[in-house]
Amino acid sequence: MTVRPATPDDVTAINQVATAAWETDYPLLTQETVEDGVGDWYSPEQIESELVESQTLLFVAEREGRVVGFAHATWHETDRVGYILRLYVHPDYRREGIGRTLLERTCEELFEHDIDRINAMVLSANEPGAEFYNGFGFEFADESETEIGGERYPESRYVLADESRV
Repeated sequence: MTVRPATPDDVTAINQVATAAWETDYPLLTQETVEDGVGDWYSPEQIESELVESQTLLFVAEREGRVVGFAHATWHETDRVGYILRLYVHPDYRREGIGRTLLERTCEELFEHDIDRINAMVLSANEPGAEFYNGFGFEFADESETEIGGERYPESRYVLADESRV
């Protein structure tokens, strides 16, 4: 497996991974809501704009030439906080260490930007996502709401401080 910075050629594959992950991880969401969310957050235009942002990381994981996962993060230098906005692995490739490798690479890159802590955001209904971050040493911080397809959903924030890294 290879983890590398995403390129414009990866846009379609990122969208496909996101769709497959949402359909698996959020069974309570309707197909229409999944399509709206993926369309809003992972449209080709949105992904391409993220690729050129100066304080954005977008990595893909490849296995046998196929993108099977991705991580999207950003940071703020002023308050020294990083944010893992999305990290998904295609359901067919889970439990192979791909998510952990993406998360480790993303955290390493964020901490290289003199970040004190990293926030990871996950929809509260995504229990495997919560377990994933807890297993890496992140601690639940609080819950807020995010909008998907015009509807509001609870979103949990997990925090990893620099000194608590594994």
